[in-house]
Amino acid sequence: MTVKAYGAYASDRPLQPLEIARRAPGAHDVQIGIAYCGVCHSDLHQVRSEWAGTLYPCVPGHEIVGRVVAVGAQVSAFQAGDLVGVGCIVDSCRHCQDCDEGLENYCGHMVGTYNGPTEDAPGHTLGGYSQQIVVHERYVLRVRHPQGQLAAVAPLLCAGITTYSPLRHWKVGLGHRVGVVGIGGLGHLGIKLAHAMGAHVVAFTTSESKRAAALSLGAHEVVVSRHPQEMAAHANSLDFILNTVAAPHDLDAFLRLLRRDGAMTLVGAPASPHPSPNVFNLIMKRRTLAGSLIGGIPETQEMLDFCAEHGIVADIELIRADEINTAYERMLKGDVQYRFVIDIATLAESAGA
Repeated sequence: MTVKAYGAYASDRPLQPLEIARRAPGAHDVQIGIAYCGVCHSDLHQVRSEWAGTLYPCVPGHEIVGRVVAVGAQVSAFQAGDLVGVGCIVDSCRHCQDCDEGLENYCGHMVGTYNGPTEDAPGHTLGGYSQQIVVHERYVLRVRHPQGQLAAVAPLLCAGITTYSPLRHWKVGLGHRVGVVGIGGLGHLGIKLAHAMGAHVVAFTTSESKRAAALSLGAHEVVVSRHPQEMAAHANSLDFILNTVAAPHDLDAFLRLLRRDGAMTLVGAPASPHPSPNVFNLIMKRRTLAGSLIGGIPETQEMLDFCAEHGIVADIELIRADEINTAYERMLKGDVQYRFVIDIATLAESAGA
């Protein structure tokens, strides 16, 4: 079948309306009519070939929510009309240790929702800036939020699980002091999630103007990291730091804030490396510097259920499909609070249907 989409034909060309082919649902497939798709900063990197290996035409989008249109003959967990989501993964090898443990995100053959290998035309996956998508049932997630929150649920499929997974892995909970570095698309959800898990949340920002916003998101304290005295007041005080900043910066400034056996996990992905941290800031307090990549399918479902239970959604700005190029330029300037989401219903009109 042919559906309308928005994508790019080259790194130096804007996104534009186009038509793409979707396979007919196989026995284990779920066909989804997309209602909303979040706009992730990685979409911009991929479209503009800032990360190596972009395949064109590139249709981005891996924060997808919508309703099931049809299911394959052997699908039993979903039926037409169900509210569902699709995140960053649409396939994996399904038989390695990572897949067996529900950690498909670490499978060496994980297939991304766009720009991944597939037998479908044109030979690579095409993402959620489109009217429909067909996905194997294993990688489809159930959405339990109310209909009215669907647009704001979309960013949970990437930004939400990216922040939830390390908080869960390092067992953040009641009585823990947790730092969240950066108050943006990732960080604002990190604050909400850590607060809901019962932690005392300290938000770190370079911007004085974000103090009030961080407190409204659920932070108990806000530190402007440009102020040495504010940073020093939190030395050796944090159990865990979730660092969401996607630009190179001084990691030592934050490692010094960890208690003995504390951990800082990086989830932001800068285009160039961070300056190397001083090893003494690690060994003198047995601190850990780690990284984390999205999450597996079971954990993503757990995250969605947790967010539905606690009323957590992203703070978003809903845009039309034909506003995507402007949204990209605004993202580069940090001019979004905190995530753009495309109303896919506008795609047909934008594409001249």
